[in-house]
Amino acid sequence: MGAEGAETLEGVASMPTSRLAGLYEEHVGRAVALATLLTGDRYIAEDIAHDAFLRVTGRFGELRDPGAFGAYLRTTVVNLCRARVRRLERERTLLRRHTEAGVMNPDTSADDRDQVWSFNKGLPYRQRAALVLRYWEDLSEGQIGEILRCSPRAVNALLSRAKEQLRHNIGRSEG
Repeated sequence: MGAEGAETLEGVASMPTSRLAGLYEEHVGRAVALATLLTGDRYIAEDIAHDAFLRVTGRFGELRDPGAFGAYLRTTVVNLCRARVRRLERERTLLRRHTEAGVMNPDTSADDRDQVWSFNKGLPYRQRAALVLRYWEDLSEGQIGEILRCSPRAVNALLSRAKEQLRHNIGRSEG
């Protein structure tokens, strides 16, 4: 375990059990739901939500506003999901290169296995994240912008493009 992991565990260990249990009960369910919507996989979402919970509770003493634990947790979940998407994209690129070079020939593509939501197929991660944060978490464009590290106008553009893509996908499936 690296130094960061040890610091996280020390932070969690120093927190009273009742406080830790209360935070867990209050926030982890929503974190799992958010991660499920972002990843499309309940099991991966549970791992991400629990990892995010450990990271945020491990730094609980360092939080500027401990009362905003839910916001810190939500941001950490979104960042971990983003990191996972980036890692998968790198793996797919590598797989594509190997397939094109004739190194390997998978039976089914990783894209087919990873797509859970048929109408979200093809949505870039940031568009999907903006949709989930807006319509599932009911956050304002300003709050979404803070999480995705962009301006409210950029969030508005992400939402518009995502909704347009969904309309296109739905129209294509009906026609």
